[in-house]
Amino acid sequence: MKLILNIAAYLFVSLDGLSDLRTKMLNECNNRGLKGTILLTGEGINLFLAGKEMELRGFLDWLRADSRFKPLEVKESWSEDQPFKKMLIKLKNEIIRMNHPAIRPEEGRANFIKPQKLREWLDRGTDDLGRPVVMVDTRNAFEVDYGTFENALHFNIEKFTEFPKAIAAHKEALADKTLVSFCTGGIRCEKSGLYMREIGMQHSYQLEGGILKYFEEVGSAHYKGSCFVFDEREALEPTLDSIPIEESIRKKLKVG
Repeated sequence: MKLILNIAAYLFVSLDGLSDLRTKMLNECNNRGLKGTILLTGEGINLFLAGKEMELRGFLDWLRADSRFKPLEVKESWSEDQPFKKMLIKLKNEIIRMNHPAIRPEEGRANFIKPQKLREWLDRGTDDLGRPVVMVDTRNAFEVDYGTFENALHFNIEKFTEFPKAIAAHKEALADKTLVSFCTGGIRCEKSGLYMREIGMQHSYQLEGGILKYFEEVGSAHYKGSCFVFDEREALEPTLDSIPIEESIRKKLKVG
């Protein structure tokens, strides 16, 4: 029986007083028996938490009482056991490092497409205007090995800071395509989507909520394998169930 609620969430919002905020959040999480990781930065928050449902939802209510975090949306999954060993809150310079300070999602998001609409496009292979659709995986190479969308373009990068140069090198070849960038939960695409528009790739979108939201709303359609997640579950199936490590390795080899 799955009694542990797992959530992933992020929000780009200007934050200050990070040390004080960290102390308050850590006290709330510890008092509620939650475990996981929260990243606090001047550009926003990124969190992966797990715990008993009532305690975790209580923490989200507490967090959203701060007007800065009111818009926070979460992606949920369930597990039998607690996937984290401890509760950590880290202070960072960026939620996800890209080394392009002019890219600021808080000031305006890239165009996005919802999972159900994306499935429509992938079912027929074109967008609503008849342009070929290409899925662009923004994740690191080891994550892609676990699973990705069928025929997705990826660049075997080792860190996200390599993505801008990699996608720019394909700009001309992709000029007549509609591009949909994706990642685990959507956070990397908040920056990659803006960057792609900045360099003139105007027919580009980001997958709203990333792979996990797609699994939640659509399932496995047009996706091969599992999705690596940053906790001890290691990877999630399109059903949002975790899979044994041995089976995960076997499926990685199939994808590769």
